[in-house]
Amino acid sequence: MSRREPVNLPKHVYPVDPWRIVEKQYYPRFLAQMETMFSVSNGYLGMRGVSEEGKPVFENGTFINGFYEKWPIVYGEEAYGFAKTGQTIVNVTDSKIIKLYVDDECFYLPVANLLAFQRSLDMKTGTFERELLWETASGKQVSIKSTRLVSYKYKHLATIAYEVKVLNANASVVICSEMRNDPCNQSNDGDPRRAKGFKGQVLIPQIYYSKDRRIVLSHTTRNSKINLACGIEHDIETDCPYEYNSECAQDFGKVSISVDARAGVPIKVIKYISYHTSDSDIPNELCSRVERTLNRAVFLGWSSILSTQKQYLDDFWHQSDILIEGSSDSVEAYQRTTELQQAIRFNLFHVLQASARAEGTGIPAKGLSGQAYEGQYFWDTEIYLLPFLIYTAPRSAKNLLKFRYSMLDEARKRARDLNLKGALFPWRTINGEEASAYYPAGTAQYHINADIIYALKKYVEVTGDESFLYREGAEMLVETARMWVDLGFFEGDSFHIHGVTGPDEYTAVVNNNIYTNMMARQNLQYAAQTIESIFQDYPDRFASLLDSTNLDMSEVEEWKQAAAKMYIPFAEEMGINPQDDDFLNKKVWDFENTPAHKYPLLLHYHPLVIYRHQVIKQADLVLAMFLLGSEFSPELKKSNFDYYDPLTTGDSSLSASIQGVMAFEMGYLEKAWQYFYRGMFMDLNDLGGNVKDGCHMAAMGGSWMLMIYGIAGMRDDNGTLSFNPRLPQDMKNLRFSLKVGDRVLRIHMEENSASYLLEQGSELVIYHQGEEVRITADIPVIVNSKPFWNGSSHQEESRKLIA
Repeated sequence: MSRREPVNLPKHVYPVDPWRIVEKQYYPRFLAQMETMFSVSNGYLGMRGVSEEGKPVFENGTFINGFYEKWPIVYGEEAYGFAKTGQTIVNVTDSKIIKLYVDDECFYLPVANLLAFQRSLDMKTGTFERELLWETASGKQVSIKSTRLVSYKYKHLATIAYEVKVLNANASVVICSEMRNDPCNQSNDGDPRRAKGFKGQVLIPQIYYSKDRRIVLSHTTRNSKINLACGIEHDIETDCPYEYNSECAQDFGKVSISVDARAGVPIKVIKYISYHTSDSDIPNELCSRVERTLNRAVFLGWSSILSTQKQYLDDFWHQSDILIEGSSDSVEAYQRTTELQQAIRFNLFHVLQASARAEGTGIPAKGLSGQAYEGQYFWDTEIYLLPFLIYTAPRSAKNLLKFRYSMLDEARKRARDLNLKGALFPWRTINGEEASAYYPAGTAQYHINADIIYALKKYVEVTGDESFLYREGAEMLVETARMWVDLGFFEGDSFHIHGVTGPDEYTAVVNNNIYTNMMARQNLQYAAQTIESIFQDYPDRFASLLDSTNLDMSEVEEWKQAAAKMYIPFAEEMGINPQDDDFLNKKVWDFENTPAHKYPLLLHYHPLVIYRHQVIKQADLVLAMFLLGSEFSPELKKSNFDYYDPLTTGDSSLSASIQGVMAFEMGYLEKAWQYFYRGMFMDLNDLGGNVKDGCHMAAMGGSWMLMIYGIAGMRDDNGTLSFNPRLPQDMKNLRFSLKVGDRVLRIHMEENSASYLLEQGSELVIYHQGEEVRITADIPVIVNSKPFWNGSSHQEESRKLIA
C-alpha cells in the first residue's frame, strides 16, 4: 500500500452529491486538481476545467486525441533498436476564454469580491457549470453564469453558454470572447510521468480570418506536420443595446461585445467552438469543415445541443450506472454510501469522456484531462478500460481494438528493429511507433502483445463478434504468435522467454516472468485455435489470411508446442510461483526504514537500486491470478497473494483495483476494503498526489472491476459468467447491467439474494455461487445468496469502506 495519506476535500466546500462534483466557494488550494476533475471531453476533444477568464490557472489545457508533435529522442549513448522519436500531445489553441469588464473593471477571481460562488460537474447533463455573484468596487452586483460542454453527438463541437446580469444598476458591460495559441509548455520537473516541455513554437500559423462574429485559425505542427483548424462563432441574446467587432491575427482572435446593460436584464452569449485535424487534408479543407460544424451548431442552437447531450447521458447511465442503496440505520452509513455512489459515477463518467468519440485513436493514460505521460497510449486500455467498455459499450471497445489493428504494420516494423519475426506492438505510442526511451521499463514489456490479444479474446467471448475475430483479429493473432515463438526458445522439455519485463516496472529485464509466460501461452493457444477454425470452416477467409501474412500451417503446430511446454516457474520449498527466475534470490526491500516521503520509489532511488530488491511497483503475478484465475488453484492463489502483496508499494495507480479484487476472493476483508477505497477514490481524494496532471484512467476503469469483479464477485473465464456476491452490511442493494452479445442482463443484488433479468435477447446461462441459473427474456430469476460475512466482522469491515 502507498504510504501517502489521503487529502480529503473539505465537505463544507465540496459537499457530496451522487450526481455532481460541487465546489461551493472559490478555493485556490485545490485549483490544480479541480482543473482535472472539472475537465469535459468526448474522447476526441478535451478541455480542462479552467475558468473562462483563463486565470488563475495551473495548466490551461485544450487537447485533441492523437494530435501530437514528434521530437528526436536524445541518448547519451545510442544503441541499435532504441526508439528514435518521441510523441507528445499538443496543447492546442485555447478557445475557452471569455473575459468580462463592467464599467472597465476587469473580473478576476483572485481579487474579486464574491458574494456567491459555485462550480459543478454535472454527470447527468455532461456539463461544467459555474454561477457566481460579483460585487464591483463601485457596489454593482453582477451575476455571472456559464455552462460548458463538449458534445458527444457532434464530435467536433464544444459550446459555452455565458450569461451576465447586472442586478442593481445600469452599467457598461464588455464581453470579450477570445481564442489564443499560447500552449502551456510545462516542464516535467524531473518527474518522468509528466509531459516534457517544447522549446520554440510548435504550432505554425497557416490561415487566419474573421467574418462577422466568427473567427477561424489554422496551424500545422512543426515536425509531425499535422494540420489543425479551429473556429468560434457567437449568438447574442439580450434586450439591451449592444454592438460588436471582431479582430484576428496569426495566433489570436477576439470578438468583443459592448453592451449598455440595464439593471436586471440578462445578456447571454452562446459561444460555439469547433476543431478539426488531419495529417493528410490541407488547412483550407479543415477550415471549411470548421465552418460547416459552426453553421450546423448555429442552426441547431444551444438548447438543442444541450438536449442531445442530456439524452446521450441518459442512454449511457441506463446501461452503465452502478446503483447503490445504502443502509438508513445511521447518518454515517448513509453518508458512506452516498460518497461511494458519487465516486463510482465520477470514475465511469470520466471513462466515458475519454472513450465516447475516441474513433481512430486510443485512450491516453490521462484521457484528455492533462498532458502527463505525453498523451500516449499504454496497455491501460486493454487491461483496465476494455472490461468496462466490452460489457457496457461494445462499439467503443471494438473501435479501440480496430485502432490497435491499424498499428499492425508499424508493429511489424518494430519487431524487425528487435530482430524478431511477427509483430511487436509499442509499449507507449500515439502514432504507432515506439516512443519509450527507457527500454528496460518500456520496450522490454513484450507482454503488451498478449494484453491486446487477451482483450480481443474477451471482446469476442462477450459479444460473439466472430467476424472481427476472423478478419482483423486473426491477422493480429498470427503476428503476435510468431513474435512469441521467435522471442522464446526450447530448452529440454520447456519453452522459455528471457530478457523481458513484466507489469512490475521495479523488476526489469528478467527471465521467465510468470505473467509474461502465462499471457503468452494464452496468446499462442488462442492463435492456434482461431487459425485452425478458419482453416476448417472459412476457406475464403483463410485464403485472404495467407495473402496478408504468408502463413504456413506448420507454424500453428509450433505455436501449440510452445504453449504446451511453456515454462511456469514454481518454488516447491515455498509453495509459491516466483515472479521470475531470480526474484526470490534478491533481498527484500527495507520497507520499515523507508520513510513516507521516499515514495514513489522511482523518484528517489536509481533504477539499479530498485532492481536489486524484492519490491513491486504494480501487481504482476497477482494480476495474472486475476486475468487467468482458472489456471491457479485456490491454495496457490492464497500462497502467492500472501507473499507478493506485502512487497507491492502502491506506487502505481494500476495496482489497487487488482489487489482489491483478489483480496475479496481470498477473504481478506480488511485488506480488500483498504484497496477498494484506494481504487475507488484515487482521484476524488488525490491519493497519488498528482491528480493535477490528469485523471488516472486505468484506476477509474479499475473501480468498475472492484464493483463488478470484487463486490458482485463476477468471473468470466472463457466466456462463462458466474457471480459470488460480497455485499457489505452498509450496502443494501447493488444494481448494474451487462451487455452480453445481443442480450442486456440486469442484475439486482441484496444481502441474501440476487435477481437476474434478461431485458432483451436470447436465453442466457450463468452461475450463481456455483449453481447453474438459466435466464429467459423478461422473466426475472431470483436466487438465494449464501452469507459472505461473519458476525461482527461484517459490520467492522463495512465501516472501512469509506473511513
